Amino acid sequence: MAQVIVVGGGLAGLSAAHTLLERGANVLLLDKQPFMGGNSTKATSGINGAGTQPQQELGIPDNAKIFFEDTKRSARELARDDLIRVLTGRSGDAVNWLQSKFGLDLSKVARLGGHSQPRTHRGGAQFPGMVITYAQMERLEDLATEIPDRVTIKKKARVTKLIKDESGVIGVEYTHSGKTETAYGPVILATGGYAADFTEDSLLKKYRPEYFDLPTTNGDHCTGDGQKLALQAGASAIDLEKVQVHPTGLVDPNDPEAKVKFLAAEALRGVGGLLLDNQGQRFVDELQHRDYVTGKIWENGKYPIRLVLNGQASKEIEWHCKHYVGRGLMKRFESGDALAKEMGLSPAALKKTFDDYNQAVRAKKDPFGKKFFSSGEWKMDDIFNVAIMTPVLHYTMGGLEIDAESRVIDQSGKPIAGLFASGEVAGGVHGANRLGGSSLLGCVVFGRVSGDSAAAYLLQRAGPLAASAAGRLGSVAGHLGGGGSSTKPAAQTSSAPAKNAGTKSFSKEEVAKHNKKSDCWVIVDNQVLDVTNFLPDHPGGEKAILLYAGRDATEEFNMLHDPKVIPRYAPDAVIGNLKK
Repeated sequence: MAQVIVVGGGLAGLSAAHTLLERGANVLLLDKQPFMGGNSTKATSGINGAGTQPQQELGIPDNAKIFFEDTKRSARELARDDLIRVLTGRSGDAVNWLQSKFGLDLSKVARLGGHSQPRTHRGGAQFPGMVITYAQMERLEDLATEIPDRVTIKKKARVTKLIKDESGVIGVEYTHSGKTETAYGPVILATGGYAADFTEDSLLKKYRPEYFDLPTTNGDHCTGDGQKLALQAGASAIDLEKVQVHPTGLVDPNDPEAKVKFLAAEALRGVGGLLLDNQGQRFVDELQHRDYVTGKIWENGKYPIRLVLNGQASKEIEWHCKHYVGRGLMKRFESGDALAKEMGLSPAALKKTFDDYNQAVRAKKDPFGKKFFSSGEWKMDDIFNVAIMTPVLHYTMGGLEIDAESRVIDQSGKPIAGLFASGEVAGGVHGANRLGGSSLLGCVVFGRVSGDSAAAYLLQRAGPLAASAAGRLGSVAGHLGGGGSSTKPAAQTSSAPAKNAGTKSFSKEEVAKHNKKSDCWVIVDNQVLDVTNFLPDHPGGEKAILLYAGRDATEEFNMLHDPKVIPRYAPDAVIGNLKK
């Protein structure tokens, strides 16, 4: 049976896979990691959409035309109208698809930097990137079990070559379980960017050597694999020098030089957070474009730079603050005096900053040009959530040149038959600067577009098979989650209990002895897990678990994960229960 090969299991690849299945095509998904999800699971602010139902319910007068203009302004001289029109014009449909097909809550809407309207959607809890990506990931894994003739997922499968003949790309070579294998069919590349490309043939070092030593928010899998594979196959690249440095990476006070850093969601500034230098003074419009804010941080040079949220802002984004505080990346202060003491300032100096800002809000005239203000006075008698910031490598706008149908373009300007790209691997979508909230959107929109295009290409190539393939579309769409589907959303599926659960009991004192990388136990919901062997596979990185080595991680775990994650993905880690 004809198939499309999707390379990469992040949100772009998953969106492509689900779209292919809806269109009647079979899917082989290859991911080089032991876990799907990629960087998409780390997205912390949300997904953009214009003209959505949540916006309408909140009375937000947004539409695709306004979103187009905002995106084009941010893209500057590198704006590609054709790609921006697809991104923004299909944004509302992308949000609706996620809500209707996967049962997701995207009812909260925030305004991020560079947006003239609030349009970045998220739910009430957890990081939106994780929620959106896991819903698609778990649904696809369920389908791979239910209809294995239609869906195959192979993890730890690294694609090493695109196979071509005179007609175009016809398949891939990949390594899996120590063997080199081949698979045939049109190919969708969804391999992500290169903002952690510290390899010998680094695209980052070649095109932006001055950024090479910066910390990054990206997982170590983001090494430009898809770009390099396609370039070897004759593809054209675009804007490879356009690398986004995000202004607000969280500095861990216990490991300030860490190469990989967590991102402070742009939504923290969207709800009213202020950036203050070491003198307690503002120096920038916090809602300006990312590259502008980064430039002002470097220009100001008065470190450390702190992101400060007052009580009102903290309440608006309470879950994020609680999560960052729990990880030791953010600190809560019970008063302005306490915060001033931490910063080595007089309370009067901090109060003056607050008073000046309050005046700017009332006058709607800010010395730094800020136009959009959150409600609520800044006063010393308040609580504050505060974190130290540093610019970090975050996103690569450059990548493979594509057209509006997600077809990869060759060096003569023509589409390469059988090769498509979506997500961060594709360049040109965001121009010189990506707007916050458009990363997840680009993954969903161009994942869907590439799925549509690859399915159409497959049917065109199929000839006599086209009729039978097209005849399956109605039943397939119903089975995969359209109207009348009997398949539950991934968030509602259940898993068998961990097979090792309940075999032994351990005291907290016993667990506490296993508190290092080579011997790491944690407690989650009164179960004891030996996660030593799971550390390298954890999609959030080893550090996220090691923070809780030998300790009870229940609260932090449940903030981020659905209860079924352990029995589904790490059942062998459960070695017993906690003694009561």
